[in-house]
Amino acid sequence: MIKASVMYPNTPGARFDHNYYRDKHMPLVQARMGKACLYYTVDKGLSGGTPNSAATYVAMCHIFSDSLEAFQAGFGPHADEILADIPNYTDLEPVMQISEVVVGH
Repeated sequence: MIKASVMYPNTPGARFDHNYYRDKHMPLVQARMGKACLYYTVDKGLSGGTPNSAATYVAMCHIFSDSLEAFQAGFGPHADEILADIPNYTDLEPVMQISEVVVGH
């Protein structure tokens, strides 16, 4: 299993609409990816590692797929549409990482 993580750095003055991201963008991603998206999670940054410090990321999503090939096959054909939706909820540049899940729940 793989996890595609998309992280939005917590940048002072940046715009991020958590409601749009949760209620519109991520359902769009899931709808376009179909069965290639087994499930996804959405995180809203609260704090950094020390008390009263800012979260490193204002938001993240994690998309779980059976394999890298499955993720790419599900995301690739819809990448332009999905990426074009980003300005609807943020002016931040996302950071992406794809990882192998070696321990799950």
